[in-house]
Amino acid sequence: MSIIDNRKARHDYFIEETFEAGLVLEGWEVKAIRAGHVQLKEGYVIVRDGELFLINAHVSPLPTASTHIHPNATRTRKLLLKANEISKLIGKVEQRGYTLVPLNLHYKGSRIKLDFGLGKGKKLHDKRDTERERDWQREKNAIMKHDTRRRAD
Repeated sequence: MSIIDNRKARHDYFIEETFEAGLVLEGWEVKAIRAGHVQLKEGYVIVRDGELFLINAHVSPLPTASTHIHPNATRTRKLLLKANEISKLIGKVEQRGYTLVPLNLHYKGSRIKLDFGLGKGKKLHDKRDTERERDWQREKNAIMKHDTRRRAD
C-alpha cells in the first residue's frame, strides 16, 4: 500500500532500474509518515562511505510530538540495503549521468519502505516527447472508447 509517490521523478528522469530499501526512522517520523505528512519531491539519494542516505525528504512533525524531542523535518535518513546491492549501485552511480531518485514510500507488512530508481536526467526535448506520447495515448484511448460505443449501438 503506497503512502506517497514522487510523480515528478518519472517526469524528470529516465528510470532504468528500481530498488526497495528500508529506512532508519525515529518514532515521531513513523507517526508523521503514517499520517501522510511526508514529501519526496525535493528528496534524493546519495552514496557516502559505502552507505546510502535519503537527503531532503521532508517529514513534517505532528503537533503532538513529544516535548523532549526537537524534530528536524529534513534530516538525513539512512537506507538499509544488502551489501551486494549497495556495491552494485555504487558502480552504476559513478558512471556519468546516473543518479538515485526516490520514487515511492509504502508499507510492506508493518514496515515503511522506500522505492528508489537508478535514473538518468531528461533533457527538455525528452520531456516534450514524453508529454506528446502521453497525450497521443490519451487521445487514442478516447477514440477507441468512442468507436466501441458506436459499434455496440
